[in-house]
Amino acid sequence: MMRRCELPARDLRLLDPLFVYPSTVLGRERAIVVNLEQIRCVITADEVLLLNSLDSYVFQYAAELQRRLLQRAEGDELPFEFRALELALEAACSFLDAQAAELEIEAYPLLDELTSKISTLNLERVRRLKSRLVALTRRVQKVRDEIEQLMDDDGDMAEMYLTEKKMRMESSSVFGDQSLATFNAAAAGTSVSAPVSPVSSPTESRKLEKTYSLCRSRHDSVKSSDNTVTEHIEELEMLLEAYFVVIDSTLNKLTSLKEYIDDTEDFINIQLDNVRNQLIQFELLLTTATFVVAIFGVVAGVFGMNFETDVFNIQNAFQWVLIITGVVGAFVFCFFVWFFKYKRLMPL
Repeated sequence: MMRRCELPARDLRLLDPLFVYPSTVLGRERAIVVNLEQIRCVITADEVLLLNSLDSYVFQYAAELQRRLLQRAEGDELPFEFRALELALEAACSFLDAQAAELEIEAYPLLDELTSKISTLNLERVRRLKSRLVALTRRVQKVRDEIEQLMDDDGDMAEMYLTEKKMRMESSSVFGDQSLATFNAAAAGTSVSAPVSPVSSPTESRKLEKTYSLCRSRHDSVKSSDNTVTEHIEELEMLLEAYFVVIDSTLNKLTSLKEYIDDTEDFINIQLDNVRNQLIQFELLLTTATFVVAIFGVVAGVFGMNFETDVFNIQNAFQWVLIITGVVGAFVFCFFVWFFKYKRLMPL
């Protein structure tokens, strides 16, 4: 393949199924190296060399390419390599868009369920979903960047017009053969012992005119080929723009899904903060109630000492001690509650 397509080993390593490389489209002298998701191939001016042909996506790609070549519309002069590249872009964009749609179908119900019921199982499912989303977003972003890079570089797009380069090489080889044959014929017809005339003969003038017209026709052909390359660059740019819009739409879907996940996480964090605040408020009230109960403990400790006092001789003294302690405790508790609300530590 390296000799046939004039590709370095570095480019062929991009197609090795044992290695994982990002999506890449490379234009070379006689081939286009394509590594787009499941489609890994080498496109030349008249054939496509596919890897992993047993894969279902690759098999569908080959069948669809054959069908489109057989059903080629009249007036459609798109070169073979552009058709193969277009189908590879279409297959990659469709594959990524299908994965994005599948992820959306799975994500939105799961996120809605998480907002209504926060559990460890749902959080774990969302974590896995987010990991898949990040990986898919990277792949889509790489394809988008690759298409955008090709659109921005006219030189790379010109390198991909393999048909024109092949025709140019064939025409230059034919022109070289014709020039060599003309030179040999002229050399064979010239006599070595013929005298040199200072005035050109009519035969030599015709030869010069013929050579000049041949050079001019070659210049015109090169100029027309440059115009053709410019037209095909515009065709390839329009083709890439179409699939750039498709892959950009897929990226927008994934971006919207990521924003929805972030919004859901923010909502869950707000809910957890609210629960945490409620627990803090309950703990504050419980601490205040514990302080009030401690007042009863202080009174009980004072009257529990071993000393003599006239209070024990007063009738209903025990009831009055309980009533006064309870009133003081309630007043202290109400005072703390009012203070917490005044400081906005508790809702009004």
